[in-house]
Amino acid sequence: MAKDTRTRMLEATGLLLRQRGYHGTSLNDILSASAAPRGSLYFHFPGGKDQLVIEVTRDSIARVTEGLTEALAAERDPAVAVHHIYQSVARMLEDSQFSLGCPIAPVVLDSPMPELAELCRTAFEQWISLLREAFVRAGVPERRAHALALLVESSLEGLMVIARATRDRAPVLAVADEVAALIEGAVLAGQARQRADAPV
Repeated sequence: MAKDTRTRMLEATGLLLRQRGYHGTSLNDILSASAAPRGSLYFHFPGGKDQLVIEVTRDSIARVTEGLTEALAAERDPAVAVHHIYQSVARMLEDSQFSLGCPIAPVVLDSPMPELAELCRTAFEQWISLLREAFVRAGVPERRAHALALLVESSLEGLMVIARATRDRAPVLAVADEVAALIEGAVLAGQARQRADAPV
């Protein structure tokens, strides 16, 4: 079934934002990529480019959050789950021929809209919180769990930039092994501490 004009415009905007950022994506680019007639833009999106960007960003955040939630729920061992997340990111990079990265990083860096900045801030907080909660459930103390969650999120963001620059997914997979080993060690240490603190 052919996609409607509104859907095509949203999908085109999402792709262009990930490739070019906010300022690098013009309305003409969106119209051309979506094969949409110019008059349809303000019919579907009265707020113009800013409304398009906000809707696309909300949708991107929801999809990443859903994927992260499912990945962490699918494995009892958070080290395994996180390793799978890195592998998924590596596949996404390779499948896109290294043209895509984090869906919100480009707009964080160059969007002038406070509403968009707030969306991105809460997205990162939510993703870090999901990771932290998974580590705490596995026995990692809260403070270390938070630091590990920050490490995972920040390394993924940086690795996507490195992989796109080098057109190579190997850095993502190399760090995946190191981070998974670190998480596994933290889980084992946390569990050992819980056993030691348990009443006899």
